[in-house]
Amino acid sequence: MQLTGSQILIECLKEQGVDTVFGYPGGAILNVYDELYLHPEIKHVLTSHEQGASHAADGYARSTGKVGVCFATSGPGATNLVTGIATAYMDSVPMVAITCNVGVSLLGKDSFQEIDITGITMPITKHNFIVKDVTKLADTIRRAFSIARNGRPGPVLIDIPKDVTANKTDYKKATIDFTRKLEEVDMDSVETALKLIKASKKPYIFVGGGAVISEANVELKQFTELVDAPVCDTLMGKGAYDGTSERYSGMLGMHGTKASNLGVSKCDLLIAIGTRFSDRVLGNAKTFAKNAKILQIDIDPAEINKNVVAVSSVVGDVKQILTIFNEKLEQQNHKEWVEYVENLKEQFPLTYPKEGLSGPYIIEHIFEQTKGDAIIVTEVGQHQMWAAQYYKYKSPRTLLTSGGLGTMGYGLGASIGAQTANPDRTVVNIAGDGCFRMNLNELATASREQLPLIEVIINNHVLGMVRQWQTLFYNKHYSATVLDDGADYVKVAEALGCNAKRVTTQEEFESAFAEALSSKKPYVIDCIIDSDDKVWPMVAPGKPINEAFDEADYKAKNS
Repeated sequence: MQLTGSQILIECLKEQGVDTVFGYPGGAILNVYDELYLHPEIKHVLTSHEQGASHAADGYARSTGKVGVCFATSGPGATNLVTGIATAYMDSVPMVAITCNVGVSLLGKDSFQEIDITGITMPITKHNFIVKDVTKLADTIRRAFSIARNGRPGPVLIDIPKDVTANKTDYKKATIDFTRKLEEVDMDSVETALKLIKASKKPYIFVGGGAVISEANVELKQFTELVDAPVCDTLMGKGAYDGTSERYSGMLGMHGTKASNLGVSKCDLLIAIGTRFSDRVLGNAKTFAKNAKILQIDIDPAEINKNVVAVSSVVGDVKQILTIFNEKLEQQNHKEWVEYVENLKEQFPLTYPKEGLSGPYIIEHIFEQTKGDAIIVTEVGQHQMWAAQYYKYKSPRTLLTSGGLGTMGYGLGASIGAQTANPDRTVVNIAGDGCFRMNLNELATASREQLPLIEVIINNHVLGMVRQWQTLFYNKHYSATVLDDGADYVKVAEALGCNAKRVTTQEEFESAFAEALSSKKPYVIDCIIDSDDKVWPMVAPGKPINEAFDEADYKAKNS
């Protein structure tokens, strides 16, 4: 069957089970959009900017586990995807970005809207392709999706010159095996790990994003019970272990709980599951968990011993490895150790002033009204940390946030992707005013699509996290962080087709959020809080995590 390159692309997307594409058309990709017009079974979401399309594909992927797909044209269309691709790469999100370029004969000649997008994205993709021969297009697309979803997931880019989208070749439909291909686990490393676990008196389980990606929450719960250990997590690991469980002690690291930071510093075995030990977790790498042996479990062998030295490791899929552990491990008993960490939780709870509107209050109230069943998306900054601290994530894929790259402007696009993929779920994007203004144009997308997502702006009229650092470490030199410029986000939201309200009290927020939950269209709540509210506790950059300090510690030291 002879098909054009554009027809082959659409047929291959259908092979892969793609039901939604996020994108923005342009000259080089017009042949593809012309063919897409004939296939209403693939929903196309027209975003306001290509960066929004890449973040939407990311949010779609994170919330479903499926490969997200975005389209962009050549030149600036392609380069506008770069931040979203890098965001997905840092957080191991399966995504395929499809760009079109100038014709093959025009490549390398500085043609209008020509860009070497494969060269630009080489460091931020698992793999990328430029397809100059239509006979190789179908196999390349199939390979791209396989690379994106298998092993440690990540983004793949396919660049297709315009004449390749028009050229014809034979096409033969393929049947795709969607089963993730898993490497065989080395059983000697499993036995070594089990010996470490059995010998431990004070084990701590530390969970990262790999446990979310492998959807190992059931196996993780069983493993935790067998080991009889407390559990902490990273920002990316939220929801892999039930945040309402008594064993859960909170997040670890710079803005982790004192209970987790002090507990990990006292444990004798840290079982690290699907985490890469980022600097925000480690604090001072030389002193991190200095009393503990580290057992690292990860699908990517490059992560083993990269940031910390593990005495033992098991390489493979987290779900697969935990299943093996659960079959082989006898019930352990660490009653006194678990009680010790429980006491730390009671001694050092997360606290905030109960009067007035604040970030922690807003997050806690969102948890109460949604009963912990919402998909929470965030931008990056103080509001992101409050969302990690005060919302209790009970299951995987319920917190979507830019952890590795820390992309301000990520959340609104990602929430559009998540709401599109999960039309019956409540999707809430938590934003700061600094992040919101970066990609607020995507409200027009949410409005056009009539997505009932809720945008909560925690508005302190400053770049909150940067201001916090300026207060604590830069002698209150508030350089370029004040945003009190009179921007009216309620009027902006209404002008872009959304419902919107400004709130200044707890009662006003409660009422507005209840109204937002019943809204059939996007709803923006502009929440005015104090400019100097801070995220507590905190570990100073480069300091040991057991030196976490809270507001009382800070005031005592500086009084």
